Order: sequence, then C-alpha cells, then structure tokens
Amino acid sequence: MELEKTLRMNRLFSFYSPLLTPKQQEYMRLYYGDDYSLGEIADDFSVSRQAVYDNIKRSEVILQDYENKLNLVEEFDKKQTAVEALKAYTDEKYSDDTHLLELIDEISLDSIREE
Repeated sequence: MELEKTLRMNRLFSFYSPLLTPKQQEYMRLYYGDDYSLGEIADDFSVSRQAVYDNIKRSEVILQDYENKLNLVEEFDKKQTAVEALKAYTDEKYSDDTHLLELIDEISLDSIREE
C-alpha cells in the first residue's frame, strides 16, 4: 500500500507540481522523490517534524484535488494505453512500414512523462 501511495503521489506531483508553492514542492520532492524522512526534512528546514507532516498531508490533498478536477493523469494514461495498443497492432500488421512506426513514436507520450 505504501509503495502504491508513493507511486501515485509521484505521478500527481509530476503533473501538478507547478501549482504547489516552492516549499510544498521541495517537501514533496524530498519526501516522495528522494525518500527523506520527516525528521530529515525538518532538520534541513529548521522546522518541526509536525510542520513537515502537515505540509505534506496538505500537499497530498491539493494534488488529489487537482486530479479530481482536471483528470490529467487519468487522461494521459488512457492516451498512452491507446498509443501502445496502436504500436503493437502496427508492429504485428505493418512491421515493414517504417514511416508509420516513426509517426507512432512521435505521438508516444513517454517523452512527455519524463519531463
């Protein structure tokens, strides 16, 4: 469960991090991205562990709220699944059509996800 939550928060963070404050971004990056403990973050920022915890929990709610309203992660996943199915079909039926395969690679969303 904890791994699933971490993966979910990282996905939401990758889409919506610009909408968080710089402090929220930093706490979330350290906690979920770099696996810092609450105590380590608190020491680095000279704040209480409780302050870090509250900030992270508030940020989690904000990120989930953005996804509930905008559905960017869900839509991205749907589109990526469709592109992967198209690529698999093309590989099977049109494997000699290099131009078609190149076009599919161009619309692949993998490069967007990395940014």
